[in-house]
Amino acid sequence: MRDLSTFKGCPAPTPVTLKGRFVTVEGYDREKHLEALWDGLGGMGINSLLTYFTQPDFAGIGDFDTWLAAAQSKGGWVTHVFHDNKTGKVVGMASYMRADPANGVVEVGGVAHGPSMSRSPLATEAHYLMARHVFDDLGYRRYEWKCHNENKPSKTTAKRYGFTFEGVFRQHMLSKGKNRDTAWFSIIDGEWPVVKAGFEAWLAPENFDSEGRQVRRLEDIRAGLAMGGAA
Repeated sequence: MRDLSTFKGCPAPTPVTLKGRFVTVEGYDREKHLEALWDGLGGMGINSLLTYFTQPDFAGIGDFDTWLAAAQSKGGWVTHVFHDNKTGKVVGMASYMRADPANGVVEVGGVAHGPSMSRSPLATEAHYLMARHVFDDLGYRRYEWKCHNENKPSKTTAKRYGFTFEGVFRQHMLSKGKNRDTAWFSIIDGEWPVVKAGFEAWLAPENFDSEGRQVRRLEDIRAGLAMGGAA
């Protein structure tokens, strides 16, 4: 159990570059990344990708630019983009949100994985890198994931990454003119060592066959570690 008697809070998240084997996470720079991010998220197809986001549908890249700028300036998002290390292309994004440095709590949100991230290790490694930065570099105590309660893929992803489901906040907010119940998930610092070891074992080269398919599932690796087994 962490001794909190001398806890002085944590640094606020800032844009950072985090390099992995498959993906590089980089702080969002509008001049550098706007068009590449729009394209990587599917251009006008972004509206179906972001079905469960709260903002209205975008009429074009201008709307996307305005929304993302406001999310950063007014909403306090620290947005990062994901680069595919093989192609160098921007393939997705996520943001550190609602940071509470005094209590060591921060959320990852605004998560959007472009089509090229599907069925690849890119998303898993990107979220491992972002979580590792929060816990290992910044010393946070709690890392949150929230989503529309009807967003089954997001809830499945959160559980796969090692987030624990904590409940549903009913009528939490309005989204596209309708009610949104929000599902809450978290990883806390006491859980992070096992979650981290699971990520690293899953991402290891030996966990992929000659065609790039996983040998063992992330959930199975983590369950074995939690029971005291080898990674």
